[in-house]
Amino acid sequence: MLIDAASTARLGEAGAVIGQVPSPTQLRAFAAGARRDRRSLVVGALIHDDEGRIFVQRRSLTRALYPGCWDVVGGHAEPGEGVEAALAREVLEETGWRLAALEEVVEVLDWEANGEPKREIDVLARVTGDLAHPRLEVGKHTAARWISASELPLLLERRDPDDVFIHDVVASAFVALARRT
Repeated sequence: MLIDAASTARLGEAGAVIGQVPSPTQLRAFAAGARRDRRSLVVGALIHDDEGRIFVQRRSLTRALYPGCWDVVGGHAEPGEGVEAALAREVLEETGWRLAALEEVVEVLDWEANGEPKREIDVLARVTGDLAHPRLEVGKHTAARWISASELPLLLERRDPDDVFIHDVVASAFVALARRT
């Protein structure tokens, strides 16, 4: 993953502010900015439970990006799809749960993979459903679990030493959750 620091610095202008709950207007502006800048919109749901844990899932070995690595729920928005709709769809597809609420923005960034420019927003999220039994998306994920902050090193398994993004975004989510108590 190649992070575009110059573009990322301008993302505050796109309406999504780290540490704040985004309004529908801010989310529309974020998605519109991705389209305007010819970037694929990528969404991430940092799903948390009442125990302060974050849900992660292991990508299958057949995935093009980050095979066998732990990841958060999320993915690419469909054409014309907004942030909240993409998050709701990804949560349902990847877990069988329903998105109940979007909370604080944890990260926004521009990055590139295989020559394709992307704009990502990662948001703390609440879901409804049987949290003890996620329905993993067949062929895309092979395992899932809830982790606490002390288990963050798990997220570095099978990743290049300089690939710490998922680790760091989940660590930021734990910091945001800790501020609430």
